[in-house]
Amino acid sequence: MSNLKILGFGNPLLDISANVEDKTMGEWGVKPGDIILAEDKHKPLYGKLVKDYPVEYIAGGATQNSIRVAQWMSGVPGTTAFIGCIGTDAFGEQLEKAALADGVDVQYFKQAAVETGTCGVLVNSGDRALCANLAAANCYDKAHFDSEPIQALVKGTKIVYTAGFPLTTPAGPPTIMALGKELNESGKTFCMNLSAPFIIQVPPFKAALDAALAHVDFLFGNETEAATYGEVAGWGADVGTIALNIAKMPKACGTRPRVVVFTQGKDPTLVACGGVLSSFDVPLLPKDKLVDTNGAGDAFVGGFLAALSKGADIPACVSSGNYAARQIIQVSGCKIPTYPPAM
Repeated sequence: MSNLKILGFGNPLLDISANVEDKTMGEWGVKPGDIILAEDKHKPLYGKLVKDYPVEYIAGGATQNSIRVAQWMSGVPGTTAFIGCIGTDAFGEQLEKAALADGVDVQYFKQAAVETGTCGVLVNSGDRALCANLAAANCYDKAHFDSEPIQALVKGTKIVYTAGFPLTTPAGPPTIMALGKELNESGKTFCMNLSAPFIIQVPPFKAALDAALAHVDFLFGNETEAATYGEVAGWGADVGTIALNIAKMPKACGTRPRVVVFTQGKDPTLVACGGVLSSFDVPLLPKDKLVDTNGAGDAFVGGFLAALSKGADIPACVSSGNYAARQIIQVSGCKIPTYPPAM
């Protein structure tokens, strides 16, 4: 635990990836590019992929992706840990094995009532469809967070990161508020992601998000999420203006300003802090090297956090984030490269 610098809290999912034919896409009613939540009709999909195809297992879920990338980018064993909920089933064992293989100290809450969350990744002619069954990811129990081993992790880390997705689960908001309070009081860094427009658009989720924001030191998001926040808040759609406005929202810990980081794909990344808006160009990747942009945002955050944990300034953190995202979009899925990072 002595090397621990970054702790993640989120919804762990086991990505089950397979190259499939058009026939299989049709069988499950999905099209290339789809990102959907599983309905009852999709529940047999995951077992069938394993039975019918050579599948690849990847430890997934937005926060866990960022933590895995941060571990790779840090280059130091034991830099990261992750908490979330899984089931006591074969997929849970596979998820734990995959995350541990990426060097993350996973401290899952394991329960037997609901199966491990999974995401079917159907790759077809270079494109893919995602079908996510959150399942156990929705079942986190704050009693796990309050337990001695997890509290030791929280007290032993410098930075905690969570995506916005746990705000939609029963135990997510109280756990996030407890994290924010603890980190603010101990002078540590709390980072969060807007994660999805629907979190901003659904009033109970937005209320939980705004309550959490009071404790957030670094807020991440993309241009779509930023524009949605601006629209709901009545600030218009200018991403820079929205970043500046969120940065100056009330903050529980007044000793340092909030930093808001909005990525915009290949367009410049915008960072707002202390009333100043900075713009950072994104190095372009040749089109023939681009394989899959899914996971780019998660990877950016992972790279940014790894640099932040080493005391880097904002330009260096953004550069580290861009580097990590650039590596991940050259492979299918959020797969950790086998080579060490070149920065």
